[in-house]
Amino acid sequence: MKSGSGLASHARPGKIERLVVATGNPGKLGEIRELLGPYVKEIISSDDLGLPEPEETGETFMENALIKAAAAARASGHAALADDSGLCVSALGGRPGVRSARWAGPGKDFKAAMNRVNDELGDAKDRSAYFACALALVWPGGMAKVVEGRCPGSLVWPPRGEGGFGYDPVFMPEGSGLTFGEMSGPEKHALSHRGKALRALVEECFTGGGIENEGNGT
Repeated sequence: MKSGSGLASHARPGKIERLVVATGNPGKLGEIRELLGPYVKEIISSDDLGLPEPEETGETFMENALIKAAAAARASGHAALADDSGLCVSALGGRPGVRSARWAGPGKDFKAAMNRVNDELGDAKDRSAYFACALALVWPGGMAKVVEGRCPGSLVWPPRGEGGFGYDPVFMPEGSGLTFGEMSGPEKHALSHRGKALRALVEECFTGGGIENEGNGT
């Protein structure tokens, strides 16, 4: 897959002993650790290493994921994984999309972000939306792998559930009567955009003939 950022796509760069996850979001880090833990010995965050956050100048989830992963790989000298994801609302023309986190402001106030989504929808009958996730795995030498996942669903109001993070309490995945905020971790992983992307990454790079990892012994 071409990355569009000068990085070379490669599925066999060698095993990963330490993986740096380019995020300061503990919810994302926890989900990634749960699903990749069996394949990587050590998973740490860019915050653990005090790495600076690059400016996200991309116009797509894939571009931003590559920007973050490449910066973390260069700065740490280790393979780095970055997620870029967001909520895309049909009646809002796909917004907030790649700006989903920015709608929460510098204080990461997702209660305010959910209120903004609901206010902008107003009386719109179309409440369809989807979560999208792009994952970029980048090695210090420049090799990269990108996968994507999407979860269709609809928006509910008021928010329901205390689980998950971000917009989870207002998003109900297709075929379910629960919001992500009402689901357990395993229930959400089975349906979510990030879960789908992580399973694709595992298949392509860890168990499907890609990286020959020793894992953590589990």
